[in-house]
Amino acid sequence: MDMTRMGAFLQELRREQGLTQEQLGEKLHVSGKTVSRWETGTYMPPVDMLLALSELYGLSMNELVAGERLSPETLPQAAEENLAAALKEQEVFQLSERRHFWTDKWQKEHRWTWGLLILLTVACQLLAARFERIDLVAIAALVAVGLAVLLRNRRDDYVEHHLYDDMLDK
Repeated sequence: MDMTRMGAFLQELRREQGLTQEQLGEKLHVSGKTVSRWETGTYMPPVDMLLALSELYGLSMNELVAGERLSPETLPQAAEENLAAALKEQEVFQLSERRHFWTDKWQKEHRWTWGLLILLTVACQLLAARFERIDLVAIAALVAVGLAVLLRNRRDDYVEHHLYDDMLDK
């Protein structure tokens, strides 16, 4: 979905109607700044606004999203492309939200593990420094890094398992 193209088309349609951004905003009960954001492609109008714009301009929502007037022959193809783009964006959004949810859940459940790792690392470093054993300082640091990598891998496995296995169950 090319938001810049759609925005330029929305701007063209507004100008054809002889409206300023503020005037259009008043008709749609939004600010002129919001209209400006749609027209620059910064934001996509929500579905209810696309519906209102399509009624105002006498065009289909598919034409607005495509950023051009469509003939009856090209409308079905554009509708399919618009639907596929919208579903793809929704799928990616849901996937990233689900990834964030499962990552946070694992982090909350394993806070004590990270705390214990940090506490043990600091204790080993202090003991090694107390006995002036530089080799133990290096070994303790390597072990801490290894355990941190192991925990991160376990978290990633947990997240992937819940992300994709749950999706397959649906």
